[in-house]
Amino acid sequence: MLADLVAVIDPQHCESLAERLLAEHRTLGRLFAQSPEALARTLGKDSPVGDMIVAARCATLEAMREELSGRGIDPDNPKLLRYLRASMGALPDEALRVLFLDPSHRLIADEQLQRGTLGHLAVYPRTIFRRAIELDAAAIILVHNHPSGDPAPSRYDIEATERLATIGQALDVEVLEHIVVALRGHRMILRGRPASGRTSSPGTALRDRNADWRNSPDAELALANAQRIWRRRLLRRQLIGAEGLFGEPAWDMLIDLFIHEAAAKSVSTSSLCIASGLPRTTALRLLQRLCDEGLLAREPDRHDGRRNFIRLAPDLAHRLLAYFAAGDE
Repeated sequence: MLADLVAVIDPQHCESLAERLLAEHRTLGRLFAQSPEALARTLGKDSPVGDMIVAARCATLEAMREELSGRGIDPDNPKLLRYLRASMGALPDEALRVLFLDPSHRLIADEQLQRGTLGHLAVYPRTIFRRAIELDAAAIILVHNHPSGDPAPSRYDIEATERLATIGQALDVEVLEHIVVALRGHRMILRGRPASGRTSSPGTALRDRNADWRNSPDAELALANAQRIWRRRLLRRQLIGAEGLFGEPAWDMLIDLFIHEAAAKSVSTSSLCIASGLPRTTALRLLQRLCDEGLLAREPDRHDGRRNFIRLAPDLAHRLLAYFAAGDE
C-alpha cells in the first residue's frame, strides 16, 4: 500500500523508499505521525515523497475533522475517537489537545496547547482555562497521547484530571472527559473512575474541627466573590502576559483552597502543586513555607496512607470568609 502511494511521486524507487520508511518508523501510523523534519532525515532534504506524505496526512485529518463540525460532540462518538487516534495515537512525544465546546457541545476550537517529552507532560490549568474563557467555551474535552502504545492512565493522569474537573466547576467550564489515546486503543479517565473517585466522600471531605465556617450566613456570598476573583485573575494573567510579573502564587493557592473547602472538597498535596502552575519542587517549597507559617495544615488521607490533604488553618479560613464576603478585590 505504501509503495503504491510513493509510486505516484517516484515510481522508479517506490519499493525501496517504502521499505526504508517502514524500517525506520515500523508502522504506517507512526510514519504518518512524523514531522517533515523527521521524514527528511529518512528520505533526504526537500524530498517530494516526504511532502506528499505530510500533505496526505493533513488532508485525511481535515476530512475527519469536518465530520465533527456543526454538531454536538460526545466523548463516545466513534468518529471523534477515530480522529483522535489518527492525529495523536502515534506521536513520538506526549501532547495535550483540548477541544473547546459551546453550550450545545458544538466544536469551537481544536487546539494543541502543550507538548512534552516522552513519558511526561506537565498540565497547566491556567493555560487551559484562560483559553476556555477567551473562547467563551462552556465545556472542554481533554486529550493526550501515550507514545508507549498503552492507553492506560497513570495515577498522575487521574489526579490531574480530577483536579482540572474541580477547577472547571468553579469557573463554569465543564470538563466532559479526558481521553488518553495510543496505538493500542484509548481510555476515558472520568467515565472509567468509580463514582466515589469523582466526588469527596464524608470520610475525605475537609472539615474545620474548631468551627464550621461554611455554616455562616455569609458563606454563599463569600464563595461567589472568591470564584469571581479567580476568574478575573486568569484574565489578568492574559493581559499582563509574563507570569513572573504577576506574582502572588501563595495567594492563588489560598484562594483555590478556600473555594474547595467552601464546597467541602478535599485537596491533596499533589493536586494543589499541579494547579499552582509552578514547577513541582517550587510548589512544594512554597507549600512548606505556608505550613511553617501556620496558614495551612496537612491532614493524612485515612484511606490512602501515602497521600495528605491540605487544609486552611481555622483562623485563616474565618479571615478569608470575612475578606471575600466584603466583595471583590
